[in-house]
Amino acid sequence: MSKEDSVPIEKLFGSKTRAKLLELFFSNTSKSYYVREITRVIEEQINSVRRELINLEGIGIVKSDTYDNKVYYSANMKSPYAHAFQEIFSPHRPVPGSNNTIEVHRVLRRSNNWEELIRPVEKYLKVLIVVNRFPGQDGLDLLIVGDDRTKKLTRWAEVVEKRQGRPLNYVIMSRDDYLYRRSVRDKFIAEVLEMEIAELYDPEKLVHPE
Repeated sequence: MSKEDSVPIEKLFGSKTRAKLLELFFSNTSKSYYVREITRVIEEQINSVRRELINLEGIGIVKSDTYDNKVYYSANMKSPYAHAFQEIFSPHRPVPGSNNTIEVHRVLRRSNNWEELIRPVEKYLKVLIVVNRFPGQDGLDLLIVGDDRTKKLTRWAEVVEKRQGRPLNYVIMSRDDYLYRRSVRDKFIAEVLEMEIAELYDPEKLVHPE
């Protein structure tokens, strides 16, 4: 590897914290995070994180929303630089010579461990859809439906991410939200159900009602 190839990416963006934040947001543009969650995920000091979030929001790279008395930050996909950052930080770029087509599928099925993996959240989980995506293809990896009021499902999804070794694109919604979206023919739900599904956990038959 040449000297140029080994230059840390934080040199390009001015600080290690800023580079980590950009990677966090633009490797998974469907997710939002509150400040203390961010500090835990990227392992940086809260003051540094707050300072960089203010800077990034000020120039329109990230956006914030308040929910349940917490401020959540996410990628601002309306920024003119958004797609460039996605290209840089995308976790789904194909690796030459590798076959990542059903990487998430393999994580969930590794050592026939499917039932064991979902057991800790079985009482909270109503539906899990694992989408079979091709390398380099943007979109959803997991649709998780259930009770996440205590963030049990969020923490479970983070465990799955760690087992895979890179971020996943996932959406968590309540059972009522899912059923309502189904009833009004919500575009997002319709598109998910049209995707190639690698794994489906659906004990109440909410995805394919009988």
